[in-house]
Amino acid sequence: MNKAGNRARDFGIVTLAYVAGTVVGWLVFRALAQDHSSIVAFAAADAAATVVVFAGSVLCNNSSMYDAYWSVAPMVIAPAIAMSPEAAGAPVARRILVTALVLAWGARLTWNWARGWHGLGHEDFRYVDLRRSMGRAYWLVSFLGLHFMPTVCVFLGCLSLFPALATGTRPLSWLDGAAFVVTAGAIALESRADAELRAFRLRNDVPGKILDTGVWAYCRHPNYLGEITFWWGLFLFALASDPGLRYPLVGPAWITCLFVFISIPLMDKRSVARRPGYADHMNRVPALLPRLPRKAKG
Repeated sequence: MNKAGNRARDFGIVTLAYVAGTVVGWLVFRALAQDHSSIVAFAAADAAATVVVFAGSVLCNNSSMYDAYWSVAPMVIAPAIAMSPEAAGAPVARRILVTALVLAWGARLTWNWARGWHGLGHEDFRYVDLRRSMGRAYWLVSFLGLHFMPTVCVFLGCLSLFPALATGTRPLSWLDGAAFVVTAGAIALESRADAELRAFRLRNDVPGKILDTGVWAYCRHPNYLGEITFWWGLFLFALASDPGLRYPLVGPAWITCLFVFISIPLMDKRSVARRPGYADHMNRVPALLPRLPRKAKG
């Protein structure tokens, strides 16, 4: 089988795992929905779906099976909340707007993953390094750290969807407009950053070269900035729908800490090791908060 055929087969395997996870999640939700709060029922369903995808990772011996879950899960959760009986009192316009933004974000991010995915013969470098260091404990660590923990992070971010799509009943206001600007702007920034990164990788054949043009000239991780801002935008929708709630704040705060204290240091450390000029690049260009680029020394 040629490379294209292998990728098509592997996409089929991943899709089957995600569909199976969705079905199991739906069954769990149905079993719990009548006797538990919607948040508890959705959380249990999300966890059950993660276990199914993890089983697929083990069977295929590749933890990257999970990578698309980050963007796929909210595309299932948001419409399910918006169409639930609990959402009957929520403004229809807000339900449509928020759901459309989540679907736009998820579809774009999933497509960006899909077009850059090399198939099940390839695994994220971080997972490969973890295999080497963890030995026999790898799959336990993979389940807790590479599968379950990201699911928790995404679900915490999705907490904003419960008031925004269901329990919040306040009519649309200027804060919804601000939330739309922030959320749509985040999607646009992340799209621009990913497009520039993809174009750079396709045309660049110089080892160690650093992308420092376009939005990448203003901060080292504009794609992460867009991702973080998206979740804060959803929080603003939650705030607009029910200003008295504070629990949705946990999601964007947690995701911000994840990127600031784990993802960015890890990516910067790898880039310093692989790109000779990256340490100077770090001095000139901030990690997240944009500023005008400084000139290189010398």
